[in-house]
Amino acid sequence: MTANGNHPWAPPSVLLIEDDPGDALLVEELVVDGAPGLRLDWVKSLAEAGDYLAVSRPDCVLLDLHLPDANGLEALERIRAHTDQVAIVVMTGLDQEQTGLAAVAAGAQDYLVKGRVEPELFGRAVRYAIQRKQAERTSAALQASHMRAQENARLERGLLPTPLLHDHTIVDIVARYRPGRAHSLLGGDFYDVVQDTDGTVHAVIGDVSGHGPDAAATGVALRLAWRTLILSGVTGTPQLRLLEQVLLAERSSAHTFATVTSLVLLPGQRRAQVLRAGHPGMLRCSATGLSWVEVPAGPALGFLPGRAEWPVHELELPLDCGLMVFTDGLFEGRVGTNQQRLGEQGLMEIARAAYTEHPESFVDELIGRVEALADMTGGLDDDVAILYLGWSRDGLGQDDTR
Repeated sequence: MTANGNHPWAPPSVLLIEDDPGDALLVEELVVDGAPGLRLDWVKSLAEAGDYLAVSRPDCVLLDLHLPDANGLEALERIRAHTDQVAIVVMTGLDQEQTGLAAVAAGAQDYLVKGRVEPELFGRAVRYAIQRKQAERTSAALQASHMRAQENARLERGLLPTPLLHDHTIVDIVARYRPGRAHSLLGGDFYDVVQDTDGTVHAVIGDVSGHGPDAAATGVALRLAWRTLILSGVTGTPQLRLLEQVLLAERSSAHTFATVTSLVLLPGQRRAQVLRAGHPGMLRCSATGLSWVEVPAGPALGFLPGRAEWPVHELELPLDCGLMVFTDGLFEGRVGTNQQRLGEQGLMEIARAAYTEHPESFVDELIGRVEALADMTGGLDDDVAILYLGWSRDGLGQDDTR
């Protein structure tokens, strides 16, 4: 598509801004002789040009630098203020070549001197100006993409870190992340895993409301605070209270909240302690199949500052069991031609069909099936983070596995 939405084979469109009818007639003749097929629209002032550009975007603007409502480079600046997406070729008088050069330095793609323009030169100047502007936009888009990639890499290290485990690990971990559609930056989904020296494994998964850099920055702050609290020996309800304080200090809006599930896996007791702050339930995976687990919970962080309670719930977790926690993007998206949300029941149906006792294969198959359904409506609505934790038969000693 061209800048104005035309198909690539359509002739370019040009907006002429010129108050002198005689000069406008000369430009029309140049179009007929040097650029046949080019669509030319004519306005007599910057005010008229502003109205035109509010509803249409030509491929090129031919701009006279002496207009009733603007003069010199001011005219160029005002056009660029309306839109920086179109090529601009300025029209100067015989004694104003320096002004034309200054206009190019200020952002115009070229300049033409009135009275010295041959039809062939005119057509070539317009085409080259359009091509140069397209190349400029492409270069800017590539640079922006490169910067977003760098920013994503920095955010990913903060939101999705490498688990902090000892050489003798007792859990197998599968972690996955998928960005939602049209999100150039990671959102506020985060997770982390830390193992104590006594073998206890701590894990967290969370989701900051909203999207973009503010949500991501808040997610990074919460994830770093969680790891610091774990390394300082702070667990249970006091941990969530402190995380809520971090959220209140870091959030960019009073309406921002965060859902969190915090897990403590106790290998010697084959149990898991769970704290849930407004976060979705989880899947319990075993040799006998899957079950949806939704332990008692308190509100999301930020809903009732300083007044919330989060009960600690214990789950039996035998050797052949694992827990999969995830953010709500996994089941809140719209799927199928009827645009219905997948929902928890729909997720369970997909999970049962995809289930295998090999955690990595199961998690990847589950994500693949959800993404395939979401593709019918344009992709995942929201970011998705998944964390699967299961006992490692290799990491647990023989005494532990009896």
